Amino acid sequence: MAKIAVFDSGFGSLSIINELKKMTKSEIIYFADHKSFPYGKKSAATLRKIIQKTIFTLRNEFNPDLIVVGSNTPSLLLQNYLKNQSKIITVLPPLRDAEKITKSFTIAILATKSVVESNTLKNYIKKNTTKNITVVPVNISPLVDLVESGKFISNKQFCLKKIHSLLSQIFNYNNVDVATLSSTHLSFLLPLFDKLFPQITFLDPATQVAKTVTKILRQNKLKQNKIKIFTSGNANQFHKKLCKIGIKNKVAHLRLVH
Repeated sequence: MAKIAVFDSGFGSLSIINELKKMTKSEIIYFADHKSFPYGKKSAATLRKIIQKTIFTLRNEFNPDLIVVGSNTPSLLLQNYLKNQSKIITVLPPLRDAEKITKSFTIAILATKSVVESNTLKNYIKKNTTKNITVVPVNISPLVDLVESGKFISNKQFCLKKIHSLLSQIFNYNNVDVATLSSTHLSFLLPLFDKLFPQITFLDPATQVAKTVTKILRQNKLKQNKIKIFTSGNANQFHKKLCKIGIKNKVAHLRLVH
């Protein structure tokens, strides 16, 4: 029986888990590190300490076959550290897929503040695109809060206005026709993106991550997925938020140790 641990600082990992559930039957450990929210506004040094503790804790508590870093921010900023870790899967902007689709030769990367401002992203763009492609990094940290606060469920009109205000001018000015959802939180806003910008193709890397996991783990024998949910924050509050989107699993508290 395959056991997969998926983590993020909040709701983000759920977009990865939703895709995993479609492709595999496994025991899934979902850890939302609310105590460290948001990843996207932390320095690489601070983030590394958090991720080291998280990986150690998940291995120590659950001994998973794979750990999925269900967040673009540490996946990008800590690439060198994570690629040397065994049994770790990361989520990165699907720029090569975007390049195959774009007709305007302009791609937007929708990512958190710390990623957009990093040299790591600049280097990643250089390595994964050709010279005739323009890539526009966009700081979408304010949109992450729409998901974590639950407004994407309770106040869609507010979310539409916020998204339009943040992205419309950037998309139009740069003639963007493809955008990567390089924060896993953004998957929850995809129906709103599609409504506001039907002319743009939004690429969600969660699908590719799930495909990678299923290729590695072929020995699944479960008839259905088993999901255990943990948070470093308030378990009752997180349980209530999950119930609003139809997830009624119990939530337990997990403290990071190292």
